Amino acid sequence: MASQSSYEYYKNAIPTMPPLRAMAETLLCDPRIRTVDAAEAYRLAQNQSDVMMTDMPIYPPAAKRLGLPEGARVPNNCHGRVVGRTAKAIRYYNRLSGAEQRKVLGDVREAVFEMRPRPLIKAEAIIGLDRDLMIKASFITTEDDAVNVFNWLVNFTPYQELAQIYESSPKLPIQDIIVVADNAWDLDDEYYHKQGQRMLALVDEQANVIFNFGMRYFGERKKGTLTLAWTSGMRLNMAACHGGIKELDFSSCSDPAAQKAGKRSIAFFGLSGTGKSSHTNASDNAGTLPEGFNKVVLHDDAFQIDCKNKVCRVWEPTLFDKTDSRSLDHPDWPYVISVMNHAILEVEGKKLPLGHDLRNPNGRALLDRDLLGTSVNRCDFPHIMVWLMKDTCLPPILKFSKRSLAVAMGASLMTKRNMAENVSEEELQQLVFVPYANPFRVYELWKDVEAFLNVFEHGATGYCFNSVGFWKSSDTELTSIPLQTSLTLQTAILLDQLEWEDWDIIQGAQLPTKESIEAILPGYYDRYNPADVQNKATYIATLNDRFKQRRTFLQNSDLHEKPTLLAKLIHTLKLKDNL
Repeated sequence: MASQSSYEYYKNAIPTMPPLRAMAETLLCDPRIRTVDAAEAYRLAQNQSDVMMTDMPIYPPAAKRLGLPEGARVPNNCHGRVVGRTAKAIRYYNRLSGAEQRKVLGDVREAVFEMRPRPLIKAEAIIGLDRDLMIKASFITTEDDAVNVFNWLVNFTPYQELAQIYESSPKLPIQDIIVVADNAWDLDDEYYHKQGQRMLALVDEQANVIFNFGMRYFGERKKGTLTLAWTSGMRLNMAACHGGIKELDFSSCSDPAAQKAGKRSIAFFGLSGTGKSSHTNASDNAGTLPEGFNKVVLHDDAFQIDCKNKVCRVWEPTLFDKTDSRSLDHPDWPYVISVMNHAILEVEGKKLPLGHDLRNPNGRALLDRDLLGTSVNRCDFPHIMVWLMKDTCLPPILKFSKRSLAVAMGASLMTKRNMAENVSEEELQQLVFVPYANPFRVYELWKDVEAFLNVFEHGATGYCFNSVGFWKSSDTELTSIPLQTSLTLQTAILLDQLEWEDWDIIQGAQLPTKESIEAILPGYYDRYNPADVQNKATYIATLNDRFKQRRTFLQNSDLHEKPTLLAKLIHTLKLKDNL
């Protein structure tokens, strides 16, 4: 299914075309702006002052697919002060007052006018790899931003790769996406966020247009494009997922108990640093999966759930991963295509990127999806949905026996900021709420709540993993939760190895029974049993406060527009009365 051009979408009501769409479309139609493919963008990127070519080869199959010269090397694009996403720069056009909209429109027109004298380039991509969900996208920027064009084409799919499938597909009731960027924009106006220079990420989700001004970081282009793709999927009644999902088939296992599990899809929702990629991409769950299983991965960051057809669909063919834990000899490096904000070291005559965040936090790499082994463009509806929380009051795993609690906990997903985001040290320490771990939602929260309630009503089972550490004697004195433990728990729920009992503190939440969990993780019950924590009264008070914060967060959201739905969530987010 293909998206529609501006004319196709608005032709029966041309006067309804939003002004930001008209501006972007006008720029897109300028014949002086030349279209570049990945190979041309790569050639231009080599001449950028902020790009250094390493001696690490680009993953050969990706280089061939992108039309790059033989022996193409990985580019490293280094920025200055800002090396992550800047949420404070975002302006949602449709939420602005009339006066603000008029002001912003004037500023954008001026910004586009000032871009014109400089050499401009554009590129075309297809967002989405499943033939039933594809959106055409165009990216317009200055020639000295070619590395971001290259990375954008790598992150998504150059148009020509899927043109035949795309052009033969029926049309979706969705516009093509247009992204406009200018790194040099720096308007002297306090209305816009300033960090070194003024920054603006202007989003019009109804028009499928985004403007990135004064922002060098590639993640702004990637997540801006994905924001519009996710929102387009929501407009088609599909749940938008900032998460990872994989499908495991145990039917060929030699163990009869494992065979009984059959085929299952499991999805993980969490911000960077919560273990989303680690859980999705783990080859064998740290050796805990049974011999003979088969695994396919859809993606570790972005997909859409189609409840009507009981499938999930992927948006991207590559991974945009943090590299802080990748040493020089890490096995992932052969799959790399491009890196950002890496220190470089000369090693035996070769200049190689260092993956330890030595130069700055949030070093990133674009890696081919082949890294994951067998990947697919669609997979089964998720049987298991896991929220990855950073809440010290929660044990390593919870199961939700009530759908409303599963939905409510996802809608009030509690976490901490991380170095992938351009925030202050103080904000890094604060607990925050990011519904469904998706900071890129541009539509009302109640729409997400309804979408995920639909997912659970169609048969998904909800769980919560705590990935930060569990209360030992206080909110800071914690019992660690190793990744090995979490991966073992993942295998346990995939294979139905755990038995569950109601948690005596929260109605609708369950804990693994002592007998079943000790058979898998000896010592678990003594380390992570909420009944045995030190300073129990303070623990209960803190847990109660956390749930009160969740309720307050939802009550202050747009869910008040749906009072019945809000009441359903609030009612379930409570500790039991006898505590």
